[in-house]
Amino acid sequence: MQRYDESRHSVAVPNDLESPRAKLIYLYIGAVGGTTTEALCADLELKKGTALSIIGTLRSRGHLERTESGYHLT
Repeated sequence: MQRYDESRHSVAVPNDLESPRAKLIYLYIGAVGGTTTEALCADLELKKGTALSIIGTLRSRGHLERTESGYHLT
């Protein structure tokens, strides 16, 4: 399990996110400061296909970016 990054500021959920799972993933990534798909799936007990679908939506809306170390909020 990834640790909460206390140095991060509070994260506000974007208004265009309606899905509870999309909100959960967004808040999780904001709380840990970035993550890999594998860590996200393990910590949130999500199937990889579900996580990748939601991540794709978050990326297409400009909320996430993918780097060599994983996904981060924009």
